[in-house]
Amino acid sequence: MAVDAYQIIILATLFIIYGIFLMFDLFGRNENYGYLAYVVAVIPTNYLWSMGPDYVIAAYFILFILWDITLLRDTFGLYLKKNKEINEILLYLVLGILIQIIISAILPEGDSALQVNTEQLWFFWLPNIHSAVFEGESLILGFKLAASLMVLLIVLPLILDIKDEEIPLPMFIIIIAIFILPFLYISYIWLPGPETLGVLTFLFSVILFIILLLITRSGKETK
Repeated sequence: MAVDAYQIIILATLFIIYGIFLMFDLFGRNENYGYLAYVVAVIPTNYLWSMGPDYVIAAYFILFILWDITLLRDTFGLYLKKNKEINEILLYLVLGILIQIIISAILPEGDSALQVNTEQLWFFWLPNIHSAVFEGESLILGFKLAASLMVLLIVLPLILDIKDEEIPLPMFIIIIAIFILPFLYISYIWLPGPETLGVLTFLFSVILFIILLLITRSGKETK
């Protein structure tokens, strides 16, 4: 599908706006608007998707990459104690994901051509990465890796934040429950079968449980 110069200019400008919020802390304004990068990331990627159904996989791949970059920024901020809060990170990331889910329900309904190369899940049109059309494409592998890295980068700030903290064992269940949906999605994009879906999700949950046991304390340890 042909793309004109005006679309390229608009797309480039939208990516620049994302870059502004990504590097917002460099302006030294001592404001937390840098977290908006998680939300702003959905704007250029969905504009790319709106340019035609051929770009849906590329759009979601770029979206995951932008979220990965932002998560890396905030993970280093947490590690270096640079005024980053895990609650703020998760809040704005979840907000960005929710906005993207809403857009995935609205955009293809406004232009039915955008439903091509997607699959409908309830009201939402998500990229059909298991379609035979994309079989063997390197972009699909990049999509899977970027999505998997994103889940890892969500877990990592949490680990950094609660390391050596007193966390009772029942709280582990709540923490693991929060990650069930991300684990399910990662399992689906790699092995979509119903049996493997549950097995991989269970495996990821057990691994997270072990990590939580290793990095947290009960508060009842003998000195």
